[in-house]
Amino acid sequence: MGAVRHQCFYSTNASSGVSRPTRYWPAVQIPRVTIVRTDPKVAVSRGVEHLLSIQEPEGWWSRCPDGNVMVDAVDLFIRELLGVRDERVLAATARWIRSQQLPDAGWGLYPQGPGDLSTTVEAYLALRLAGDGPEEPHMAAAARFVRAQGGAERCRLEAHLWLALFGQEDWGAVPTVLTEAVLLPPRAPLSLYRLSTWARLTMVPLGLVHRSRPCHDPGFRTDELRTGRPAPTALPRALRAVDRALGWYNEHALGLPRRRAVERAVRWITDRQEADGAWLACNVASAFCLLGLHAAGLSTADPAIRAGLRGLDGFAVWQESADGPVRRMNCMPTPVWDTALCVSALADAGVGADHPALLRAARWLAGQEVTGHGDWAVARPGRAAGGWSVGFVEQAFPDCDDTAVVVEALSRVTAPDPAEAARLRGATVRGTSWLLAMQSSDGGWAAYDADNTSWLASRLSTLDFTELTDRPCPDITAHALESLARQGLAADPRARAAVRWLVRHQAADGSWFGRWGANHLYGTGAAVTALLSAGVPPHSPPVRRAVAWLTDHQNVDGGWGESLRSYEDPAWCGRGPSTPSQTSWALLALHAAGLPADDERVDRGLAWLVEAQREDGGWDEEPFTGTVLPRQFYMSYPLYRHLFPVMALGRYQR
Repeated sequence: MGAVRHQCFYSTNASSGVSRPTRYWPAVQIPRVTIVRTDPKVAVSRGVEHLLSIQEPEGWWSRCPDGNVMVDAVDLFIRELLGVRDERVLAATARWIRSQQLPDAGWGLYPQGPGDLSTTVEAYLALRLAGDGPEEPHMAAAARFVRAQGGAERCRLEAHLWLALFGQEDWGAVPTVLTEAVLLPPRAPLSLYRLSTWARLTMVPLGLVHRSRPCHDPGFRTDELRTGRPAPTALPRALRAVDRALGWYNEHALGLPRRRAVERAVRWITDRQEADGAWLACNVASAFCLLGLHAAGLSTADPAIRAGLRGLDGFAVWQESADGPVRRMNCMPTPVWDTALCVSALADAGVGADHPALLRAARWLAGQEVTGHGDWAVARPGRAAGGWSVGFVEQAFPDCDDTAVVVEALSRVTAPDPAEAARLRGATVRGTSWLLAMQSSDGGWAAYDADNTSWLASRLSTLDFTELTDRPCPDITAHALESLARQGLAADPRARAAVRWLVRHQAADGSWFGRWGANHLYGTGAAVTALLSAGVPPHSPPVRRAVAWLTDHQNVDGGWGESLRSYEDPAWCGRGPSTPSQTSWALLALHAAGLPADDERVDRGLAWLVEAQREDGGWDEEPFTGTVLPRQFYMSYPLYRHLFPVMALGRYQR
């Protein structure tokens, strides 16, 4: 594929390079060498200028995140099933999917990774819909890859769902989800609110789909993806009888309860649709919700369906290539997250608290505050609304991670106008109050909910394409703790509970798991910085162990990196090619722990960042360093590579 010109739905100058497969990072240890460090002051200045140059006039920053081709395939699937097939969209999306095929003939979850069975099956089915025949070389090679991996029989259940919807296998491969689940009271053992936000937005639509189990005939078969061997059951033995009973009820459901459940499910979905037509600022969640509404009988003329399709179109990124137009899907826009982090990075680099760029960003962030109650209020009834979401127009699903970084960013901006200063302070106070309300009873923070830790739900692995609970995790807990410390609440009992939570969840090797970033470098960088901000002494055992882990995992070139393979293979924890974002996470932790710039380990890390900087003041980073669902879905955050180096270099220069 030739050079591409990106046109992002929210920024005409947004860019992200086409991912190209490269060799795997060798898991070997190489003796360290000395690197002479260039003056980091110049790098900080250039990095600041680069960030300022890419701020949007309204005050926000963001760039289109990359995911894998599953998001593109799902977009084609939903358009085919709803009967809104567009040949131009189909052809342009197929060009993108073909361009991402790996040397092993599969499609992967992330750059530099191996082919993934389920992603390959979904990409293959999408290309068959686009007209690619099984005899074509790239398709025949993909089919061989699938069979070598055990065949379509061994896919994750999301792939089985799409195969069933297109008549490629029996619905028996997909465990039953009842529409009536939406009628359960919130405190019931398997209530929707015992599930994570992303699971709810899947389960409710799937209940509607299972009600009728539709089958769309695409006019072809994909038997070439099968080995003929018996498919492994997705259900534990104890749950097979339950699934059979649910299947029987689904076939014989009484009229009135079923009608009420369908009506409630449709209303539940439409109540959570955002102003732009999407759900959760996520194209896959939006596709599932559209699928559910369609299965409930809503036509494409229905306002909710029309708005949802416009929302999906809003995720599209069109590019020009030598082969023709290329269309890929932005998996999740992240302007609130990106903007808050950019504000903190610039402040760390010495940009004044009343700088016009920071004031514009603060005004924009304050305008994105969530003002209504959402699903979070089920676990925290009576609490005032507040918080921030990741996307542009989200009001249904504020999250703790975005709220923590926004509160910290707003507290670093000083508005000269008293009225504006009061407005920013009010948003900060409300955000802090909401964040404290969302602390789980064990002292930690999760993404969207509090105390979403159902033992039963966490063990129901019947739908293995998603996590069913939203448990507190080290990275979000650390961000919340650091935010509270900046508000002067380090001595608050709730902050002390968070400190104890982090100490309890430190791994035996001294690192912390990273739920929403790759991986132990992300969790450890966040946890060490938060603990020191909250007053934990640098010489304390948890900090000493974390510093030892970080320095033991420094690469020969002076940087740090961790492959996403670490989520599956512990041997990869803290191991991988050096990246700007991951090197910065390590340096931020070492800075918080008191290691000076002339420490040999810090010096080499700073030197790596300086030498890796581009002439325009930015940095390049091909590996994904963002996590959505460990082992199943990852994405890039294109601004990480620019803002975190500015943050790390800036703190050391200060």
